[in-house]
Amino acid sequence: MPIEDEAPEDPREHSLRHVPVRTAGPAQVLRLFRDRDGTRCAVAFSTAEALHAVLGPDQECAEVTGPALRALTEPLGVHRVITDPALVAAPVAGTPVPAAVGTERELAPQR
Repeated sequence: MPIEDEAPEDPREHSLRHVPVRTAGPAQVLRLFRDRDGTRCAVAFSTAEALHAVLGPDQECAEVTGPALRALTEPLGVHRVITDPALVAAPVAGTPVPAAVGTERELAPQR
């Protein structure tokens, strides 16, 4: 049986945070980022103004509590939440996937 930490929860943990989202059809999808070491992380801001100052005025946002944010990210393997980051780097252009070379017949699986 695991031993749980008996320390009382920080009341600020349950305050609302503003998180960046994007709209996908009828749903809002949480945006995830990468930390300096390359691991995926979520970001949360104390105010919508702080979020817009870092991510731009057109960035959509939603309000969630810390426990709700962790409930969204933990199943995705994202265990880090950065609160009020001062800087977010621009996305790096991805390397294009090379096109397959050869005819369709040459690329078909062999039986």
